[in-house]
Amino acid sequence: MSSIVLFGPPGAGKGTQAERITDSTGLPQISTGDMLRAAVKAGTETGLLAKTFMEAGQLVPDEVIIALIKDRITHPDAVDGVMFDGFPRTIPQAEALASITKVTHVIAIEVPDERIVGRICGRYSCAGCGSVYHDTFNPVGTDGCNCGNWEEKRRADDNEGTVMSRLGAYHEQTSPLAAWYETAGIFHRVNGDRAIDEITEDILAALN
Repeated sequence: MSSIVLFGPPGAGKGTQAERITDSTGLPQISTGDMLRAAVKAGTETGLLAKTFMEAGQLVPDEVIIALIKDRITHPDAVDGVMFDGFPRTIPQAEALASITKVTHVIAIEVPDERIVGRICGRYSCAGCGSVYHDTFNPVGTDGCNCGNWEEKRRADDNEGTVMSRLGAYHEQTSPLAAWYETAGIFHRVNGDRAIDEITEDILAALN
């Protein structure tokens, strides 16, 4: 089994590219957040353990996350490998991951911080149907949303201060991880400040 890792800052378009990679390669997308929620909902032994940390407002320990991943990669759809979305985030996590699956490619979608701030702070949605809009790239029409029940909704944390704080934490975590993977010769940087199709093309080229 061989796997790939995809990471990038919040607002870099990682979710869109993850879907395209899955469609192209057939590798299932693994998000640790999704796995945690599913395990808790299913009431598995690991899920119940994770729940105790989550309810206490604590980070779920790496060993619990790795246990979930070990179980996930035994599923039939993962026989040829998986795509990790946003994991690992630290070198200890990367070392633990290397012990259970071979990571052959690490793709980092890079976008300048000022562009990320513009993308996130300008977004809003329709409270009626959830459609997403943006002040610059996709503004709502003069008649409001097509659902006919237009009500603008903006997330309280989509402000410059909060976004810069999240970006600072991301850079602090991923800079040493990027260097670690670069040493292994499997790290690929992709310019994420371009058209979606161009980004996808570069990612798929890096995987081949």
